[in-house]
Amino acid sequence: MVVVHRLEWHRSICHMEDGAILDFSGSNFVNVEDFAFGAVARYVQLDREKCCFPPNLAGHTCKRGYQHAAYGTAVTWDDALSSSVRHFERKSYNLFTCNSHSFVANCLNRLCYSGSMDWNMLNVAALVLFKGRWVDSMSIIRSFLPFTLVLCLGLVLVGWPFLVGLFSFPLLLIGWFLLGTYCVKTLLES
Repeated sequence: MVVVHRLEWHRSICHMEDGAILDFSGSNFVNVEDFAFGAVARYVQLDREKCCFPPNLAGHTCKRGYQHAAYGTAVTWDDALSSSVRHFERKSYNLFTCNSHSFVANCLNRLCYSGSMDWNMLNVAALVLFKGRWVDSMSIIRSFLPFTLVLCLGLVLVGWPFLVGLFSFPLLLIGWFLLGTYCVKTLLES
């Protein structure tokens, strides 16, 4: 039961029983143990006790019992993941609206993780950013060395305008996700 983070932008989640990693990496396709973007670099160990697994519809332990039941109550961890896999096997992958962050957020919503059904792309990114642990020191190097090399090469060849161009896209992307998550709630998938 781990949220996995690869190369600073891709998310996936693990099965409880066998530890297989589920990875929404393309339209109508969820990979199992076949990573789309390299080896695991960071992870967050999720606590199963923070999930709501009611024995029946009246046995919810979360505060959102009715909403959770309407969304799709899961009896087990793997049941929630299977429901999300079935849902995302009919979705088109899109960096801007429906991506791996959406898949993990959908899984966490079905689990009602930490009593919340408000998981979205930004919550999942923040969860890994602030609570994530590196697998080993080599994973840090694998994650940041390419960026550092491109940054140095760009500064040498182009100078400060390279920094403006390099940081404009991520800032616009963050603005897009903030707008889509909090202002136009139906724009992004979760």
